[in-house]
Amino acid sequence: MSETTTVHAAEVTHAHTHHEDHGHHEQSFISKYIFSMDHKTIGKQFLITGIVWAIIGGFFSVLFRLQLGYPEASFPILETVFGHWARGGQIQPEFYYALVTMHGTILVFFVLTAGLSGTFANILIPLQVGARDMASPFLNMLSYWFFFLAGIVMAASIFVQTGPASGGWTMYPPLSALRQAGDGQKIGTDLWLISMALFVVSSLLGGLNYISTILNMRTKGMSMTRLPLPIWAMFFTAVLGVLSFPVLLSGAILLLFDRNLGTSFYLSDIVVNGEILPNEGGSAILYQHLFWFLGHPEVYIILLPAMGMVSEILSVNSRKPIFGYMAMLASLFAIAILAFLVWAHHMFVTGLNPFLGSVFVLLTLLIAVPSAIKVFNWLTTIWRGNIRFTPAALFAIGFVSLFISGGLTGIFLGNSTIDIHLHDTVFVVAHFHIVMGVASMFGMFAGVYHWFPKMFGRYLNNTLAYIHFWVTIAGAYLIFWPMHYQGLAGVPRRYLDKRGWVNFSQFGELDKMITVVSIIVFAVQLLFVINFFYSIYKGRKVRTQNPWGANTLEWTTPINPGHGNWEGDIPEVHRWPYDYGKDGREFIPQNEPVGAGESKH
Repeated sequence: MSETTTVHAAEVTHAHTHHEDHGHHEQSFISKYIFSMDHKTIGKQFLITGIVWAIIGGFFSVLFRLQLGYPEASFPILETVFGHWARGGQIQPEFYYALVTMHGTILVFFVLTAGLSGTFANILIPLQVGARDMASPFLNMLSYWFFFLAGIVMAASIFVQTGPASGGWTMYPPLSALRQAGDGQKIGTDLWLISMALFVVSSLLGGLNYISTILNMRTKGMSMTRLPLPIWAMFFTAVLGVLSFPVLLSGAILLLFDRNLGTSFYLSDIVVNGEILPNEGGSAILYQHLFWFLGHPEVYIILLPAMGMVSEILSVNSRKPIFGYMAMLASLFAIAILAFLVWAHHMFVTGLNPFLGSVFVLLTLLIAVPSAIKVFNWLTTIWRGNIRFTPAALFAIGFVSLFISGGLTGIFLGNSTIDIHLHDTVFVVAHFHIVMGVASMFGMFAGVYHWFPKMFGRYLNNTLAYIHFWVTIAGAYLIFWPMHYQGLAGVPRRYLDKRGWVNFSQFGELDKMITVVSIIVFAVQLLFVINFFYSIYKGRKVRTQNPWGANTLEWTTPINPGHGNWEGDIPEVHRWPYDYGKDGREFIPQNEPVGAGESKH
């Protein structure tokens, strides 16, 4: 044992010496901020790129909400900006579909996946496990640059002459497999598929790095059961990504083959404009299986990091230990397993064998159990706690609220007999926006408000943060609850003008209200962006090393940690991360040795 300890100490000393040498020569702007190998800088790169994408994706949603709320109105400025895509100041049907496609793709992959995993896995994993950096800083840098390149290709697809991809964010064939199907199926779709391929490479490089760092680079005393919950959540997220993203890649490559090389993986017996195509033997359903085998784990790739961070933030701000740490781990594990076994609930209306459908119904309803355990544990953590309503705590509580209300509607959709009626209505849109879209955003905002002092050494403005929270949560419910009601009435999704149907024309005023609220909520997100960038340079400076009184290791580093995180030896861990309100003490950091007369947690 002593030999191992000596080796470990030697490694630490070596790493520290290396860090000291590193600090003597000034790095240029390019090596420090552009091609950085410091995990904290890479995390910030992911976050800022994600914010830019969020503004673009959010703006697209405002555009198509204008069309849905005011289908008869014309907005001349739209024609000025978008040319023939918005002739007469009205969004054309092809462009509407392209906007919906790009909005979904950008928000799901480029904002939520990269914003939660890319940002917080990068910033938190080395800091919370007690490592100088990631297992491979170089691969970590490559992960960001593949993500950035994927973003460039996706942005280019918006500006091509024939317009961006318009096959829906799921890109279902045969529509997406046939160039002759419309302008949105030409070069825009090819660029979309290439961008997704690059994105998968980025996710795999990042995921493998996160897994190896958590398994191999924990500091002395940091056993797996002493890991903070965000780290466990990031670990399961990375495993989900590494196992499911390659399946999306294979689906995208086969679709590129069908489009460009004359293969028939997804095409069979198709007539386009009177022309009988030679393709036979393929199945469009095959693509759906490949897509949703990633698509459903993707929901949890987005949600799990948010769940982990919310657990941490609620515990810190309630001044109480997390309720049921092992139950939280077990539920994370159960969610990660079940996420792979429920994909066909997106396909109940494809002619799926009813017996097979009933198996997927059972598995889908089972996933509600670990989710309910988590909700129960969050509520019990804050129950009778001495809660500090910081902006991070409010967003964490908002996450729990949205997760409950959005998750309950998932039970309806998980039941095949009900889903047949609700499928492709706005009920589905409302469900996944609340439970995955908005809830995950709340998890991300909670993380930004909580760890901003660690990232930049300054605080965000609290007044703007409270305005941001209250308007966003009220807006989220005002937008998506009415949509559930519309969906129950049968209002279809992805239709740009519903005035032709007597049944749906009654919802005109409701659509106007949703549109107005959407614009207000988008404006408030811009307020957050202003607060974010202003506070980086002008925010109130952090004066104390541990502003929130938290136990985890990241708060033992200097206020502005350099590359290597700790100036001396890496702290040793002696306890779990949730010793709050124990033996008359408000909090006990993880690196404090266990006292002789101390009670067990």
